[in-house]
Amino acid sequence: MSIYRNWNQYNKMKIGKIEINKGLLLAPMEGVTDLSFRIICRRLGADIVYTEFIASEALIRDVKKSLDKMKIMDEERPVAVQIFGSNVNSMVQSAKMVEDSGADFLDINFGCWVKKVVNNDSGAAFLKDPHRLADMADAVASSVTIPVTAKTRLGWDSDSIVIEETSRLLEQTKIAGLTVHCRTRQMGMKGDADWSWIDRIRPHFSKALILNGDVRTPVDAQRAFDSTSCDAVMIGRAAIGNPFIFFRTRQMLDNGSVTAEPTIDERIGICLQHFGLDIEFKGLQRGILEFRKHYAGYLKGMFSASAVRQKLVLMTDKNEIEETLRSYLDSLHKHNITSIDYDYPSENA
Repeated sequence: MSIYRNWNQYNKMKIGKIEINKGLLLAPMEGVTDLSFRIICRRLGADIVYTEFIASEALIRDVKKSLDKMKIMDEERPVAVQIFGSNVNSMVQSAKMVEDSGADFLDINFGCWVKKVVNNDSGAAFLKDPHRLADMADAVASSVTIPVTAKTRLGWDSDSIVIEETSRLLEQTKIAGLTVHCRTRQMGMKGDADWSWIDRIRPHFSKALILNGDVRTPVDAQRAFDSTSCDAVMIGRAAIGNPFIFFRTRQMLDNGSVTAEPTIDERIGICLQHFGLDIEFKGLQRGILEFRKHYAGYLKGMFSASAVRQKLVLMTDKNEIEETLRSYLDSLHKHNITSIDYDYPSENA
């Protein structure tokens, strides 16, 4: 049990005007946290959602794809726009563009581990020089009136853990909060996230401190709040195809017990909602094509789902897709299948 559990100010996050108790945040994920997915996650209980990360150089050059990532709607608020880059002037210019977009706050990516980003001296490359990281954070935070937060990792590798030094330096800047993915850059997404670093950071950092990494279930979130001094948890991969995790986790935190997994009606119902939003925001053709990646998550564990997915990913007609999903749901009901926990009959039944 963390010694900080007796410190009443923890588990209560404040970023600007946003105040949340035991916050549940949707992590920024490239190719995932677009407008439609953010709205679905907000509807299902995410307290704050983040955009996909956006290159500062692309923003200041008015690249349409990057500008589109920054489009926000009132339904998804509070929403943060995340940017990355290596040049201070470009980051400051793009930060002002984020402010003009109406975002509730801005987040700086100092943790992306992929080679393309790191080789451009961005993302996790900043972990090689905590002073440079803090200087960038302060320059950006000083250039706008909306709150600015940072997201980073423990260090470059296991031999160069710099998160305590980084947090000490960030405490002296104007940033409003820090998210720590409790892995190193070298680990990427492999291995176990080490949450014990949160309590080592806390003595050096008095602002909002958000835990990221391996929060996969409602029980994980409860354990994070019980065993560390984090103010909020950020959920990433576990929300893909499973936005229900936010609702179920909030029930766990508020009531002390885990609610049942969503029914097949709830899964397909939200899938259809999400599909409709994708088409509304992206247009018919693009919406249909880009939504294909979500079928596996929404239908995971359902009887004969593989065969249905194989049909869906080949379809190009909106009405046909919606009818296929509804017909599939009807067929499950005919077999008295109402959840993914059902002892399924033979596929020949």
